[in-house]
Amino acid sequence: MPLVTIDLLRGRTPERLDAISNAIHDAMVELLEVPERDRFQIITEHEPPTLRFDPSYLDIPRGESFILIRVTLAQGRTTEAKRAFYRRLSQLLTDRAQIPAEDLAVIMIENGREDWSFGRGQASYLELPREAWR
Repeated sequence: MPLVTIDLLRGRTPERLDAISNAIHDAMVELLEVPERDRFQIITEHEPPTLRFDPSYLDIPRGESFILIRVTLAQGRTTEAKRAFYRRLSQLLTDRAQIPAEDLAVIMIENGREDWSFGRGQASYLELPREAWR
């Protein structure tokens, strides 16, 4: 189960937020082996003073469409899979939500399967059979 947090400036329509959410999930399903029904996302809209970012870090010009995505997931994806995910996500967000590629930052945070509990006081990924995850 990835947990996705999405931070962006306030002002997008509900349809645009849906496009962002769907693009992220679709890219994870396609390239990070995330099950289709495994969607957990937190979208936080900020006023300009509470989302601060360097408009030119690494010589990449960023604007008001800036979006910061953190994906927390169990370790095990290859570097190649992560790189493909970044590219595909950028493409989908540009196509579906009109977010320039320069306005996207993604952080992957990995942990162990023992770090997830979905209820009943269980370490879900250790105690449930793998076929139950899908």
